[in-house]
Amino acid sequence: MRAGPRTTPTAAEPGLPQAAFTALYDEHFYDIYRYVAGRLGREVADDIAADTFLVALRRRDSFDASRGGVRPWLFGIATNLVADHRRKETRRYRALGRLRRDEVAESHEGQVVDWVTAQSLQPRLAGAIAALSPGDRDVLLLNALGELSHEEIAQALGIPYGTVGSRLSRARKKVRSALKEDGNG
Repeated sequence: MRAGPRTTPTAAEPGLPQAAFTALYDEHFYDIYRYVAGRLGREVADDIAADTFLVALRRRDSFDASRGGVRPWLFGIATNLVADHRRKETRRYRALGRLRRDEVAESHEGQVVDWVTAQSLQPRLAGAIAALSPGDRDVLLLNALGELSHEEIAQALGIPYGTVGSRLSRARKKVRSALKEDGNG
């Protein structure tokens, strides 16, 4: 959870004032970066996160505070940019899913047990995520990586609140099932 004031315009303000944009960037860049890095990898996260704010700056006059907050609006932009890279994302998850356990985590003294476990599960988890539909994957990763609420995800993707719940439930069930099939349940 983040503490501190939000730079969300009121419903009376049209768009986003350019003067407030620096504070908006400072407040939300890391969250957007972390979300994109989780989706596409750190190697492109800087560019996509920066592009998110470039798009937001260019479209700031179209922001409508009566439809929701700035944070979900930014995550919606980021998700659309991620969709432009979906082919790369899917290839990345499929490649990780093909890795053998010993290719991911080599044991050596001093490694933390949790890290090794997480690394050894990464290929199976990545394969399960790659197998999800794009809509289910977006909802799951906005929740898990972006830490968005159901309401924020609905706003970011422009879908009904109930659809978020059903997609998230379905995605979690599929991922759990895929991990159980591999003997990790």
